[in-house]
Amino acid sequence: MTVGLTSATATAESAATAERIDGASGIGDPYWPLDGNGGIDVSSYAISNRYALATKRLSGRTTVELTATSALTSFSLDFLLRVSKVTVDGREAAFDKADGGHELRITPATALAAGSEHTVVVTYADHPAKYSYAGESNWRASRSEVVAMSEPHMAPWWFPSNDHPLDKAIVDVRIRVPMGREVISNGELKGRKVGRRSTTWHWRADEPMVPYLAFFAAGDFTIAQGTHQGLPWLVAVSQGLSATEQRASMRLMKKTPTVIAGLEKDLGDYPFSVVGGLTTSLDPGFALENQTRPTYPAVGGSYTSLVVHELAHQWFGDDIAVQGWRDIWLNEGFASFMEWRWAENRGGRSGEETLRGYYESTDAQSDFWKVTVADPGAAKVFDSAVYDRGAMTLQALRNRVGDQVFWKIIRTWIQEQRGGNGSTEEFEEVAGRVSGADLSSFFTAWLRTPSKPAKTADNGLS
Repeated sequence: MTVGLTSATATAESAATAERIDGASGIGDPYWPLDGNGGIDVSSYAISNRYALATKRLSGRTTVELTATSALTSFSLDFLLRVSKVTVDGREAAFDKADGGHELRITPATALAAGSEHTVVVTYADHPAKYSYAGESNWRASRSEVVAMSEPHMAPWWFPSNDHPLDKAIVDVRIRVPMGREVISNGELKGRKVGRRSTTWHWRADEPMVPYLAFFAAGDFTIAQGTHQGLPWLVAVSQGLSATEQRASMRLMKKTPTVIAGLEKDLGDYPFSVVGGLTTSLDPGFALENQTRPTYPAVGGSYTSLVVHELAHQWFGDDIAVQGWRDIWLNEGFASFMEWRWAENRGGRSGEETLRGYYESTDAQSDFWKVTVADPGAAKVFDSAVYDRGAMTLQALRNRVGDQVFWKIIRTWIQEQRGGNGSTEEFEEVAGRVSGADLSSFFTAWLRTPSKPAKTADNGLS
């Protein structure tokens, strides 16, 4: 019994207790309901891992700085590996793995008040290659190299996170590997700590990022770096490739700073403080726009369009992340369009010619037209229609409003959404506001109708 507790105080405390909830196991994205988590907002991740290349075992701990956005009795982080300990503000917390092992449910010793800030430390050790989630087995590793790269999910294989584009955070990465091996990650190399048998590499990005855009690669890499027009760049190529592939890959990676300078002419200032790229020997089958340092398979020295695509993503997808995964065309359509623009600016086919080529050569009955670009569904989130019809939409918009107004729309979108998230509806609003035109039927035809747009001036196709 508490002496002197008034009935009013008791009632208030009872109400506060009743309002406490278990944070939801997902942030609310219908494509992947377990992605992200309810009730928390992460500000930073300090990842400190050790990776044994020979056994493919990853161990370490991640410190998560977060704010409780609701009064919480428990909350979740997205994580697949075996956990041995969790603390919240230095006090040991109860935890369990639910929902097929993707959700790390944490119950702190004391409930979290809404608006309060907390430090969560998760300790773990496991073999990431054992795990899959949402049909994805994303751990790419040999006994001499590893690269943590995938979309829409990658973080849960190597650090606990609030894994959805809506929650950006600062990412600081320390990876310990056997002596003589290199580690590449996002941002700037802050230092190396050399021990008797191992080296710890420390990387940190200055700007907040979405969890899937955080990456690391470990193995034997050749590194080149410099500064171009004031922007520091660092690229790396796996020594696991043949000598010919290494030379070609390094030529391609070294195009990175000049590609950025070219993109800036259309898009304005590059949004981050450093840039780079990495070519892996592991043949992932795709390239990925990891923030500040995309990763690539070995594709030769002349595949500049791939570098253009991934670096365009630094604006579209990284700096401006999607509001939800249904908005993915804002990433892939925009990056694909910038490939068209790059070719146009260098004497290749114009964007209009490329649009016409796609439109005229693709039969109206093709599955290409049956995807709803603004909401393709989880199974078609990376369908070719999302990329190519997304790019077609932008060129058609350019035809509809004129070149000068179109680029004003793009620049306004970048400026207004900088550092945040964007939805299809928000882009439509910007396009209508800047152009002064009613574009509702245009966007309905291109983005929301699963059929070939009519060849009309209203659709930018006259």
